[in-house]
Amino acid sequence: MVLHSSMLRFYLGASLNFDVIIIGGGLVGASLALALGKAGLKVAVVEPKLPQARSGVWDARIYAISPGSAAFLDSCGIWGQLDRTRICQVEEMRIFGDESRSELGFNAYDAGLRELAIILENRALQETMWRALPEVPNIDVVAPAECENLLLAENAAELTLKDGRILRARLIVGADGADSWVRQQAGIEVDTRQYGQMAVVANFSTEKAHRNTAFQWFLRAGVLALLPLPGKHVSMVWSVATERAEELLALTHQELAACVTLASGGVVGDLQVMTPAAAFPLRIQRVARLIAPRLALVGDAAHNVHPLAGQGVNLGFRDARELAHVLGRSGAQTDCGDYYLLRQYERARAEDIAAMRLATDTLQKLFGSASPTLRKLRNFGLRVTDRQIFLKNLFIQHAVA
Repeated sequence: MVLHSSMLRFYLGASLNFDVIIIGGGLVGASLALALGKAGLKVAVVEPKLPQARSGVWDARIYAISPGSAAFLDSCGIWGQLDRTRICQVEEMRIFGDESRSELGFNAYDAGLRELAIILENRALQETMWRALPEVPNIDVVAPAECENLLLAENAAELTLKDGRILRARLIVGADGADSWVRQQAGIEVDTRQYGQMAVVANFSTEKAHRNTAFQWFLRAGVLALLPLPGKHVSMVWSVATERAEELLALTHQELAACVTLASGGVVGDLQVMTPAAAFPLRIQRVARLIAPRLALVGDAAHNVHPLAGQGVNLGFRDARELAHVLGRSGAQTDCGDYYLLRQYERARAEDIAAMRLATDTLQKLFGSASPTLRKLRNFGLRVTDRQIFLKNLFIQHAVA
């Protein structure tokens, strides 16, 4: 089912007073709105852009959704509405170093799981969420709408839109991405470091079946991943230096397919481009605080990590899940913007965010180094880890949360 703006009911609001205003209607912001709305809170979602209608072609932006995130989306009423023909389970993962003997494998069944992850398209998930938002009576969608000013007062927050409307709430949530306007308005500092890399994404048809296996190569030229799509199709994410990314983008479809086939060792046979390549820059961000009086940050507004572990969006869904959990069990505390209530959210998320940021940054430095010593160390590490069943299961349990 293709989404059109005429199918959505956008509330301009007879009442402009809310419990929570979420600025940013992307995946994390929309999922949080659904979770809070179903819990009985009056929520507004402010988004500058209307969602684009999805064409029949595959979206180049693909996510590996963890089983834990899938369960959260199911509790939001989303998961069962997705088109199952556009979803693929990951039952096995094979990771290769830059030596032929270096390989690390994960298997869902060996760990007692049904799948390690579920691969789906960004736009398909976004559309499903936006269809669901107007169906919840106490969720108002204010879109398209541009933010003008944010005032965080002692007892409430006030958001002024560029068209002059003023929205008030007990809590403002910034879900507006890595360059968050909300974070800037709150004066929350952020430490940003560019990797000098870009993630090149494209989808391919394959000669051989992928057998629900995700492949990843830590190459000297960057980190290459092929993620399984339904049928004989895969999605590529290749994190490479900016100069190399520009070279890949300049290739013809035939040249790109041949290049990726060679880099992947023909593991799924010859490839043919289904969707043109696109790219986005990579960076790491450390946000000084996740909260301020009357304000909380979620998703990329709260953290930004390297995509080599495929956990960025899952980290955001865990933010939404935890914030909804904290606000839902507030008990006698009826003020959802209470600072001490928000501190529970910040403390609960600190370890997970710090661990993922450290792990992805360390792996990027380790596998991005040309040092012969580090090269031997990382390949040795892959081989040793592959023989440690207990350690592998620990990795799996964290990744599927």
